[in-house]
Amino acid sequence: MDTASQKKWWKEVVVYQIYPRSFKDSDGDGIGDLKGITSKLDYVKSLGVDVIWLNPIYGSPNADNGYDISNYDDIMKEFGTMADFDTMLSEMHKRNLKLVMDLVVNHCSDEHEWFKQARSSRTNPYRNYFHWWPAEKGKPPFRPGNFEVDGSGWRFDSLTNSYYLHYFSYKQPDLNWENPKVRQEIYAMMNRWFKKGVDGFRMDVIPFIAKDTTFPVITQKDLDAKYDGRWDVYQASGPGLHSYLQEMNKEVLSKYDIMTVAEGAGTTKSTVMDFVDPDRKELDMAYHFDGVSLGYVPGYFKKMDPNWSLVAFKKIYSDWDSVFENKGWGTIYLGNHDQPRMVSRWGNDAPEYHDASSKMLTTFLLSMRGTPYYYFGDELGMTNIKFDKIEDYRDIETIAEYNKVKNAGGDVKGFIEDQKTGGARDNGRTPFQWDAGLNGGFTTGTPWLKVNDNKSTINVVAEEKDANSILNYFKKMVQLRKEHKDIMVYGKYTLLDVDNPDVYAYTREAGGKKVLVLLSFRKTGGKFNLGTMQLGKEWINNLQPLTVQNGVVNLQPYQACVVELK
Repeated sequence: MDTASQKKWWKEVVVYQIYPRSFKDSDGDGIGDLKGITSKLDYVKSLGVDVIWLNPIYGSPNADNGYDISNYDDIMKEFGTMADFDTMLSEMHKRNLKLVMDLVVNHCSDEHEWFKQARSSRTNPYRNYFHWWPAEKGKPPFRPGNFEVDGSGWRFDSLTNSYYLHYFSYKQPDLNWENPKVRQEIYAMMNRWFKKGVDGFRMDVIPFIAKDTTFPVITQKDLDAKYDGRWDVYQASGPGLHSYLQEMNKEVLSKYDIMTVAEGAGTTKSTVMDFVDPDRKELDMAYHFDGVSLGYVPGYFKKMDPNWSLVAFKKIYSDWDSVFENKGWGTIYLGNHDQPRMVSRWGNDAPEYHDASSKMLTTFLLSMRGTPYYYFGDELGMTNIKFDKIEDYRDIETIAEYNKVKNAGGDVKGFIEDQKTGGARDNGRTPFQWDAGLNGGFTTGTPWLKVNDNKSTINVVAEEKDANSILNYFKKMVQLRKEHKDIMVYGKYTLLDVDNPDVYAYTREAGGKKVLVLLSFRKTGGKFNLGTMQLGKEWINNLQPLTVQNGVVNLQPYQACVVELK
């Protein structure tokens, strides 16, 4: 367990992620904005959360919903002005809510002034802010471009007869961190935001910033042999990565009482401690992709196997917990702007199981060690929208993957079907459901992305009135975590009944006190043998009562309970 000296405020918080485009529209243009967020801060405060993480709100042409930044010191026009931002931040701080911004510095927009200059000539001073491959050397060695129909991370630019590197869309050229001028520009920008009063950064694909700039040829054999077929690991963690992060810590992060989290694409259990070991003076915590990558069918774009293994799920989260058992710090999440809705993927969104499974997943997230990151709308049990046609999608990734299947003469109907449960990011981006009225109370205009029809029953107004709602359960679970933080935040985690295919059971303990967490992940329920354990007071239970017969707990479908052990 953490000693008192290792306790930090950012270990004890619940982070609430807001996708600004979809939270609340104040001016009727169909797009969420900063004034909309400000108008709903009392609601956010009522949840009991402590930190708001906002997806990018910087100046951007919006090719990838703000992750293509054209001006780091401005606000996207659709979201408002810098004055709106200042008001929003002030109102957050008045309510003791902290703000974490999204730091996107692996790449910028091709409409950023740096890139406009860089592509104008090979001798331009900004040329070395990016990665170039002169065409006279032939085609560059393959690197994947995650949002491109041709799959390539290099794009030919005729202006200077060169290719430039972009790990994501061609509208997102990768910055050259090997150039110290680039690093100094970024540190200065970070300092400006911290001086404004922001409370931290979530660092987008931060392991990708350092590349092997010799760009060696990589074969499939290399991938399979060294990297288990994972391109993200090969693309990430170039030679200078940790010296850059230590430099960033020294020049920026160490000067403020803030929190940092690495989006750990390309990190593994054996490498993540390099980012978060406090002795190394880099970042505070990281989140991994092993959990949310589980259950996809190989060879398909985010097609989910309905029979995914709970045993494998438990192993992933238990193994990652053990990484941070003695030092460093981890995170726990099931949903975000890049994921489908957690209840549709990990629970069961059928009407008879929706409420119980949503509450069960909330119990999991808020009873594990590590800082929980909770995605807006999950506290209501919002579900995947399950679009029937590609025209309804807005996401750059899904559209590119659809076109890959179409161009290859593949099964486009099957692709659309797969996205209803699987990975289509727009499932998690539909507008927030405030009430049962027009557009769920999100906008008076035409929403940028359709609102889910189930807004009539899944919404804030209805759930605030219902004592047994998913929303009120979430609030109770947040309070439980805070009231018992020695156990629920810092306490030891021990997995039980490892091979049980239906039930996730574990204990949390600290200071001589121990609680048992029981989570049924199946619509058939499940059984858990208590052995010598004796149950005491129940802290929370989403489906009363807990049934015990002859030392065996019989869990109802998607039941969740946190109970003291005598």
